Amino acid sequence: MYSEKINELFSEQLSAWELARLNYRGLSKVRTRKLSFDGFEVLVQFNPARIISSSAKVDVRSIEERPCFLCSGNRPKEQTGIPLDDDMVILVNPFPIFRRHLTIPCESHTGQRIFNNFSLMLSLSRTMHLYTVFYNGPQSGASAPDHLHFQAGNIGFMPIEMDFTEGRHSRLVLSNPGLEIWKWEGYLRGIITLRGNDAGKLAGVFGKLFESLARRQPERPEPMMNILSGYSSDEWTIHIFPRKQHRPRQFFSSGDDRLLVSPAAVDLGGVLITPREEDYEKITGEDVIDIFSQVCFNDTEIEALVSEII
Repeated sequence: MYSEKINELFSEQLSAWELARLNYRGLSKVRTRKLSFDGFEVLVQFNPARIISSSAKVDVRSIEERPCFLCSGNRPKEQTGIPLDDDMVILVNPFPIFRRHLTIPCESHTGQRIFNNFSLMLSLSRTMHLYTVFYNGPQSGASAPDHLHFQAGNIGFMPIEMDFTEGRHSRLVLSNPGLEIWKWEGYLRGIITLRGNDAGKLAGVFGKLFESLARRQPERPEPMMNILSGYSSDEWTIHIFPRKQHRPRQFFSSGDDRLLVSPAAVDLGGVLITPREEDYEKITGEDVIDIFSQVCFNDTEIEALVSEII
């Protein structure tokens, strides 16, 4: 049902909303190249429309001084949506990465927090099973850290989805009825993956993981993380990326090594967004290794986390 409604929403919005129409049309001109590593690839995408998100100021003062663009009263007059239960609405994202890119904000202005909203994310994933739902934490790539929201994009776009299916870099560490826990190795990014059909068990393990991360980052509003969630064949697959840093040093550099790269869920899923052409042209595999090592947990740190939650 929602798949049909979303298709209708896209048709209506791309007809009535010029900004969205131009940016989705512009996806045909987006350039992509591959960087190969040991048994996997990272795609680099040149997408100038993403400059607003990649360079967004998310410090407390900047957030307080600007109107919240996810609140209904501040959205563009052309933007319409599909109401969902639990005070949510499905919107077309006017600055797309995917050919179908959605933003799903809460209608109430409440902070970007996942701890009490993980089950909501699972529900969204099941409702929108043709999409991968993703969450960027308030200090992990969310350009609206003051307003609870998820995003979603059409399945099969990010390399991590196929890489997990092929299983070369993920290892099963626990298997119970309704729940599996996997950890990734040799993938440049430390990842813990939960898979299963028991939403309660998945939420329980996520709660333990959240608490373990919170002990490591007690000064933050919530531990840094990005999450990708999909639902297929009556089970969820949730990839969790614990974070150590929001942006790499290259983002702030004023020298030749400057790269306007601000990794969030899609980037860690294997599609690195570069809104400037110069960065798209010059970024190397060594740069990607360095950037991921700065912002993500390494394999040893993931091993310690997994040991705690099982």
